[in-house]
Amino acid sequence: MQVTETLSEGLKHAFTVVVPSAELEKKQEARLKEVGASANLPGFRPGKVPLSVIRQRFGESVKGEVLEQTVNDALRNLFEERNLRPAQQPKVDVVSGGDGKGDLELKVETEVLPEIKEPDLSDVSLVRLKATPDAETVDKALNDIAKRQRDFVAVEEDRPAAQGDALVVDFVGKRDGVPFEGGTADDVSVEIGGEGFIPGFAEQLEGMKPGEEKIITVTFPEDYNAKELAGQVATFDIKAKELKKPLEVELNDDLAKKIGFENLDKIREVITKQVEDEYEQLSRLRLKRDLLDKLAEKTDFQAPESMVEAEFNQIWARVESDRQSGELDEEDLGKDEDTLKADYRKIAERRVKLGLLLAEIGRAKGISVTQDEMARAIRAEAMRYRGQEQAVFDFFMKNPQAAESLRGPIFENKVIDYIIELAKVEDKDVTPEELADMPAANV
Repeated sequence: MQVTETLSEGLKHAFTVVVPSAELEKKQEARLKEVGASANLPGFRPGKVPLSVIRQRFGESVKGEVLEQTVNDALRNLFEERNLRPAQQPKVDVVSGGDGKGDLELKVETEVLPEIKEPDLSDVSLVRLKATPDAETVDKALNDIAKRQRDFVAVEEDRPAAQGDALVVDFVGKRDGVPFEGGTADDVSVEIGGEGFIPGFAEQLEGMKPGEEKIITVTFPEDYNAKELAGQVATFDIKAKELKKPLEVELNDDLAKKIGFENLDKIREVITKQVEDEYEQLSRLRLKRDLLDKLAEKTDFQAPESMVEAEFNQIWARVESDRQSGELDEEDLGKDEDTLKADYRKIAERRVKLGLLLAEIGRAKGISVTQDEMARAIRAEAMRYRGQEQAVFDFFMKNPQAAESLRGPIFENKVIDYIIELAKVEDKDVTPEELADMPAANV
């Protein structure tokens, strides 16, 4: 194999690779003999088919197989011999020899990963924010649980529906005056001021009395699960039938037993643990962001343009979607497109550099993702889809490439944990509000 470098500009390289025809013919001949040794053709004993027949029958397919294998081997040898690591899949053009005639000449264009020196991590100083659940937070969560356990009784007096009441209604949903599928229901209990309905639905029922009818207009959320209704305006013909009011629920051991706990103290214990876990996740998120900001200052290498472009395209697709749905971040409002693109390209470059740096630290320290960790990640992902857990699990088992998408975050977190262990970390007690006040990420 003859290699000639035709371009070397920064991380971009181009080569001309020539594989002599004699080498190709030798590989094809060897492969034909392998096929012949196991071929079973009518009129011939197994393994005794003449080579001329094998060549006539399998020659073209073997030629294509050998060509593909030769190109793959040539690329692997090229990068190994020159100690280059492609950033993306190299672009390979067959200049000549692809038809099996003459020498095989390839044109290879690639962008390689930069040389990344492991940074000094001993000077990294971090502050870990810690918050403790207070009695008010636990009491609020406990009251929310109690609220969901309330019973409702019919209202005897003649009065309109108020906040906290439940109004039993029939409704017919329409778009452009035509009822739509799934938009009609009878005897539905709607809590005034409660959750669970389209934004603006329950609010417009306040003030209605049993026997009254009303037409309301609502807009379905952009992320509504029925895609044909997402973001659409619809009307609902409402008929109020019965008004109910909630009964007060006492916070006692009877309530605890009703929802499966030993006593009220046990509920408080569980709630406290849940809030502590939430605070712990927020604390780690803050610590990780602080660490990434520190590491970004140590990324003194060039990022491959192809990787930055791919990352930018993903980010920009999300920005365009947010802009169309009117959900663009407040700080981006008023910026022209060129300014927005410049800002997000910087973010893309930062992400690529940090990703490469973390990957290099992990590689140098032998950090990897175990099969047990992958299995736990797949189980956790499956549990997000209640009722479809087995289907999701089977999907990952049959699609290893999809399962690999879970490996990256696990690897990154393990590298982050390794760096945090080395860093100087100071714990600081803060209020829950201070912990939740997430600052904007540095670009």
